[in-house]
Amino acid sequence: MEAFLVSAAVVFVAEIGDKSQLMALSFAARLPLLPVVAGIVCATALLTGLSVVVGNVAADLIPARAALAVSAALFAAFGLWTLRGGEEDDEEDKLSDQGGTGSRLPFFAVFATFTLAELGDKTMLATVTLAANAPALATWAGATTGMVGANLLAVGLGRALGAAVPQRLLRVGSAVLFFAVAALLAVQAVRVD
Repeated sequence: MEAFLVSAAVVFVAEIGDKSQLMALSFAARLPLLPVVAGIVCATALLTGLSVVVGNVAADLIPARAALAVSAALFAAFGLWTLRGGEEDDEEDKLSDQGGTGSRLPFFAVFATFTLAELGDKTMLATVTLAANAPALATWAGATTGMVGANLLAVGLGRALGAAVPQRLLRVGSAVLFFAVAALLAVQAVRVD
C-alpha cells in the first residue's frame, strides 16, 4: 500500500503544470468527454507500465532525439488539425455523441499525443525510479492513478472553459498551444546529445 500511495503522490505532484495537463485542458475544451478521458487513461496506463517494466532500457531503444522530433511533428499536425475545424469537427462531435465511428478520431488523437509527449518525461522517469525500489504492480497502479488524477483536473477545467468560451477562440487557442509545444520539442530535439 505504501508503494501505491508514494507513487500516486509523487507522480501527481510531478504532473501538476506539465504539458500533458495543458493538452488535457485543450482536448477537453474541444472534444467529447469520453474519448478524451479514455485516451488519457489508456496512454497513462501504457506509459506507466512501460516505465515499470522496461525502465532504463527504454532510453536505449528509443533515442531521445527521435522521440522528441516525432512528438514535435505530431504536435504541429494537431495544431493544424485544430485550426482546420469547421463542419468535419461538428460531424465528428455528432457521431461521437451518438457512439458512432467519429469517436475513434478524438480517442486516437488524445492517446497518440499523450503517449508521444510523455515518453522520457519527468513523470515517466519518476516512475522508473520508484519502480526500482518498490513492487512493480503497486508502483504502476499508484503512478497511473496519480497521473490520471492530475490530468482529470485539467479535463474538468477544459470542459468548463469549453462551455464558457466561444469555440473559435478555443480552436485558435488550442492550436497556438499545440504549435508552442511543437516548437519547444523541436528545440529540445536539436539540443539532445
